[in-house]
Formats: sequence, structure tokens, C-alpha cells
Amino acid sequence: MTVTLAPFPGSTAPDLTISVMASRPRPSSLKLDYEVGGDVAAVKVPGFVKRARADELWRTTCFEAFVARPDGGYVEINLSPSGFWAVYGFDGYREGMTPLDGVEVRDSERAHDATWIARTVTLDLDRLGLPIDQPWRIALSTVIETADGAISYWALAHPSDKPDFHHPDSFVLELPPMESQ
Repeated sequence: MTVTLAPFPGSTAPDLTISVMASRPRPSSLKLDYEVGGDVAAVKVPGFVKRARADELWRTTCFEAFVARPDGGYVEINLSPSGFWAVYGFDGYREGMTPLDGVEVRDSERAHDATWIARTVTLDLDRLGLPIDQPWRIALSTVIETADGAISYWALAHPSDKPDFHHPDSFVLELPPMESQ
């Protein structure tokens, strides 16, 4: 399922298009394929590194996904164009943030040139308590930092009067189980 993200209303954002293809290639896996096109020369892109876990990726250009859990909590996934990644669990709205172990990054690709930025990753989430036979409610978003340090916030939905990717009403995409796709 491919969707397009929009900048936060009223914000100053570079002339970009951001699309995300989300799928479940296995019942407990999530594949995310982010593509940024347009004026990518204006975007600050962290340099490539060896794929590794890192915190505070959202402080610069970063792709994000949130997956709601049946218990009212959710999982936050941060993916830097650099190759860094992080996964956190929350007990409720911005409560009980915990780095999650047991997440396997199966496949990871990244690309950047003068016309586009891409980050594709498949994560095994089977140890996180997500139902494998039910749809997942997800929120998709991106933080874009420009070369001059300005930040813009892009998402499928902006339900609040300020950018807030964690807002419960941001979880607007329903991703069906693997066999239903």
C-alpha cells in the first residue's frame, strides 16, 4: 500500500514529495519503503554509516512509523537515511518509552542522489506482541531538516494543532495481515 505524506499545515517546507510503501511480507514483519523526491538538494541528509541502532534520530532527517498494539500502547520505528535505526515501545500516549530489544532488521537499503532519497527496511516484529492475524493500525511520518537547519514535519495525518506523530488520531492507515494483501 503506497501513501503520500503531507507537511504540517502552515509550515514552511521544501518543495518535496514523500511517499511510503508499507506492507507485511510475513505475518510479523513490516516492510517500509520511503522515497523523497523534488528539491532534495535542500535536505540535510546524514552520511552513510554501517547499519546500527542509535537514539535521537528524529533530531534531523528521519523516517518514522508507529504501530498500535492491542493493549493501547504502540511501537515507534525511527529510520535514518544514514543506516541508523531505533525501535521503542510506549505503554500509552507518550508514556513508558522503552528501547525494544528483539527486533531484527532483515533487509535494509538506502540511496541518495541529486533527485531522490530512499530508505527501505524490513523489520521482524514477532517478539513485540503485535497480532499476526489482524490488521495493524499504523502512522507514517518523516522529519525533514534542510541544509539551513529548518525542520518540517510530514505525516499521513496531522490531527493536532501542532506536529505530533504520537497522537492517537495519527494511526490512520490499516495494514492488513499478509494473506489479505
